[in-house]
Amino acid sequence: MKLGIISCSFERESFEKVKALGLDFVEFCENAGADDPYAELGARAAEIKKNLDELGLFTGSVGRWAGEKTLPDGSVNEAERIVDHTLIEAAATLGCGVYVSGVNYVEELSLYENYTCAINYLSELIEFAKPFGIKIATYNCRWNNFIHSDPAWSVIHEHLPDLWIKYDPSHSVYANGENYLSEMKKWGKRFAHVHIKGSLQIDGERFDDPPAGLDGTNWGAFMAVLYANGYDGTLSIEPHSDIWREGALGDAGVDYTIKLIRSLMF
Repeated sequence: MKLGIISCSFERESFEKVKALGLDFVEFCENAGADDPYAELGARAAEIKKNLDELGLFTGSVGRWAGEKTLPDGSVNEAERIVDHTLIEAAATLGCGVYVSGVNYVEELSLYENYTCAINYLSELIEFAKPFGIKIATYNCRWNNFIHSDPAWSVIHEHLPDLWIKYDPSHSVYANGENYLSEMKKWGKRFAHVHIKGSLQIDGERFDDPPAGLDGTNWGAFMAVLYANGYDGTLSIEPHSDIWREGALGDAGVDYTIKLIRSLMF
């Protein structure tokens, strides 16, 4: 396996810091919204690739979060499809083999119609990405995405054998007490990318997302299930808590997580 971290910057200086941490790769997560950076990543992909190559790093994943893929009438949001295509092409330029996305649930449609729309949309992305050698994976975050667990995985991923999963145990922990180890046992062979993010509940409520190793996740068991499923992909650290995200405490948290996860990698 390889260990990396999400980068919120496209600048070489940020990549140099990643290299100094002894990590292997960066990940780019482009969120839908007012400050949507997807076009910049597309325009600068060659420059970013050059800087990463010179530093001995690579891009572990490119992803799109929270985009509206399906419109209320069941049609495809063509603007969002352009975003996905642009980012897949950027991933190809970066030499990245995994592209992550999700599909929103439309209340105006039936469950069957939502499944059908998602399958059609993801099928097209899979075909678009194949010439680049890129795997399409759905994220298990609930942010404007309903393909995050069973039964959606059993319907959509079983129907689309070339569709993969980006897995983050924290989302399962916070979703009505779902068991992340059970999900990993069943679906781990379909994992294409993994997020390392802490999660901590107190009195049954979400308290904070501290660094992995200072949270409630059983990271030893987590890694054991990955190994049991033959996973040999990317592990991407996601600093998520406002408490631990910046400054000296943020740096210490990242260092702690690196040491912990490295100790579990063979």
